[in-house]
This record gives sequence, C-alpha cells and structure tokens, in this order.
Amino acid sequence: MTEPDDIPADAPHVRLRRGSATPEELAAVIAVVSESLVHEASTAVADEPTVSAWRISARGVANDLRRDVPWGRWAG
Repeated sequence: MTEPDDIPADAPHVRLRRGSATPEELAAVIAVVSESLVHEASTAVADEPTVSAWRISARGVANDLRRDVPWGRWAG
C-alpha cells in the first residue's frame, strides 16, 4: 500500500464498509464513477430564467416627490 504522505490531495477516496476489494476492483469502480460524473457534468443544463409578462410590462419604481417644487392648490 502507499503511505498517506504519497497520496495527492485531490485523489479519490473510497472506504470499504465490509469485505475486501483488490486494487484492480477499486480502480475499476473509481474509473466508472469518475466517467459517470464527467458525463453528467457535460450534459447538465441549467434552466433558463423565466420572466413573467407582468415583470416585462411593469414600470420601474417612481421617484420621490420633490417637495421643493410647488404644485396644485397647495403651493401656498
């Protein structure tokens, strides 16, 4: 077996819960799972964000009223 210092930080980690596996069996499992993850990542598609008709037609927020400009009957 390899020493813990010889193992790269990004190496796959497999823990056997029971039984024993040969190094070839472990390598086969790691290869299959790694290929499956690569395939899944390459075919993954994020949903396009949808914008509702309400949001498209809605106006922006109005600015505050200017209190320094007199208007209407309350101009005083």
